[in-house]
Amino acid sequence: MRRLSLTVRDDLAQRIATGEIAPGDRLPPEPDLANELGVSRATLREALRSLEEDGFVTRRRGAGTFATHRPRLRNNLDVNFGVTQMIRATGMTPGTDKADAREESVSPDEAHALDLEPGEPVLVLERVRTADGRPVVFSRDVVPGQRLGEGALGRLAQGSVYELLAREAGRAVHHGVVTIEPSKADRRLAKALDVKSGALLLYLRQVDYDREGVPVLLSHEHHVADAFEFSVVRRGSGQGTRRRSE
Repeated sequence: MRRLSLTVRDDLAQRIATGEIAPGDRLPPEPDLANELGVSRATLREALRSLEEDGFVTRRRGAGTFATHRPRLRNNLDVNFGVTQMIRATGMTPGTDKADAREESVSPDEAHALDLEPGEPVLVLERVRTADGRPVVFSRDVVPGQRLGEGALGRLAQGSVYELLAREAGRAVHHGVVTIEPSKADRRLAKALDVKSGALLLYLRQVDYDREGVPVLLSHEHHVADAFEFSVVRRGSGQGTRRRSE
């Protein structure tokens, strides 16, 4: 039943994401919808529960289930993956806008995070990440120049930095340490993310390491606050602590 409910959930999520089920529309009553999809009501309820957790629908007692206007992206901080994978996991289509890849001399603060000497060359990628065309993250990724091969700058903006590190440098990300702070959109961020100047954002600063503990990537991410829901597993003091991933 679990696998079937995921199939039903993905089908309904796709209908909502593409507008086949418009924002604010009421879904058919559970018996009718279950019959249409050819599943049991128990399977349908599990799928609807998952959709509600991901922000695709809201369920109102006595009124029914309604498609939301803006599904929220769930980011489980217990698992270390990039923005591209996170957006795909919600059934939405990831995209990139205003990508700018260039070489810079590393700043003292970023040099400390990446275990480099100030002034060493780094590759920098700044871009706006979109989910079904909506701007949701402005990111600045900083990669030590020696970690990637010749010509990497031209390939940096073409996909996932995580995938590039694993495929071309043999430096797959093993774990990362993230800090989260509230921030406000300045004029540049407001324009990039299509929000008002001063709008609330969530700022994530993360250093990613390979299996040997070598820092391979520093990311600065500004997330549109109302587009995301963050979660993290917290354990008792007797079980140790866990950051972004172990």
